[in-house]
Amino acid sequence: MENSSWALFALLYLAALAFLSKIVFRQHPNRKPPPGPKPWPIIGNLNLVGSIPHQSLHSLSQKYGEIMHLKFGKFPVVVASSPEMAKQFLRVHDTIFASRPAVAAGKYTSYNNSDMTWAPYGPYWRQARKLYFSEVLNAKKLDSFEHIRIEERRNFISRLRCLSGKPIVLRDHLSRYTLSIICRMVLSNKYFSINETEDENNAIIKVDELRGLLDEWFFFSGVFNVGDWIPWLGFLDMQGYVKRMKAFSKKLDMFYDYVLHDHQTRKAAPKDSTVKDVVDTLLKLAEDPNLEVKLTIDHVKGLLQLE
Repeated sequence: MENSSWALFALLYLAALAFLSKIVFRQHPNRKPPPGPKPWPIIGNLNLVGSIPHQSLHSLSQKYGEIMHLKFGKFPVVVASSPEMAKQFLRVHDTIFASRPAVAAGKYTSYNNSDMTWAPYGPYWRQARKLYFSEVLNAKKLDSFEHIRIEERRNFISRLRCLSGKPIVLRDHLSRYTLSIICRMVLSNKYFSINETEDENNAIIKVDELRGLLDEWFFFSGVFNVGDWIPWLGFLDMQGYVKRMKAFSKKLDMFYDYVLHDHQTRKAAPKDSTVKDVVDTLLKLAEDPNLEVKLTIDHVKGLLQLE
C-alpha cells in the first residue's frame, strides 16, 4: 500500500511539473518559433535523437526545413541545417550564440568553465583569447620551441629504428610523440614516463595514464548527460557520468598541482627565474594587476587545457 502511494505521488509530481513547464516556458504570443516536432512532456524531443545525433538531426531537417525548433528536456534548441542558416548563427549573429550551454562537463572537467572551450563569451573569454595570441602562443614563442620539435622528432625516429623488423602499432608511438612535444612546450619537463624502465626526473604519471585522461576529457566534452537537459533529475546521475567527471577532475587537479608547484619552486630560485614555457607565462600573467579579469590558479589550470 505504501509503495502504491509513493508511485501515485510520483506520477502527480511529474504531471504537475509538465503543466508548470508549459506555463513558465511558453512562447511569447508574438514570437512564432521555427517549425519542429511536437515535444513530449518532460523529455521534449530527446526520443527523436539517436546514437548518431547528426544523422538524426539531418533526417528531421528533411521534414521540418533548414531551421527547426526542438526541445531537449526543458530547453528549447534551434537547429540550422543549411549553409545560409549556419551563416546567420556563426557570422551574422555570432556574439549572441557564441557561448556553449553550462553543463556538467564544463563544471567538473574545466575548472568551472575556465578553459576556452567552455568559458562563456564575455570579458574573461575575450581576455584569454587575446593573451593566447599576444603572449602565450605568438609566432616568436612558437619559433623558440623549434629545438624541442627537432629533438622529439629524432627521438621518435630513433625509437622506431630500434623496433625495426617487429610489428608495431604506429598510432601509439605517434600519440607518445605528440604528448612529448606538447609537454615540453607547455610544461618544459616531461611529467610522464614512456615505459617502466625509463627514469624521467619529474615523472609522476605513466604515458598511458596521461593519454587516458585526455581520452576521457574528449569523451566528457561530447557526452550526453541527462541531468544537463532535465535538471531536476541531475541529482540521480543515472548514467554515472558526473561521478566519473568528479574522479577525472581529482586526478587532473593532482597533476596540475604538482606541475604548478614545481614551476613556482623553480621560479623562486635566483638562477632559474626566466619564463620558459606556457605555464611560466600564465603564472606571470596571473600576477599582473592590470588585467581586466584577474587570473586565479583555477583559471591558469583551465587555460592549460587549451593544449
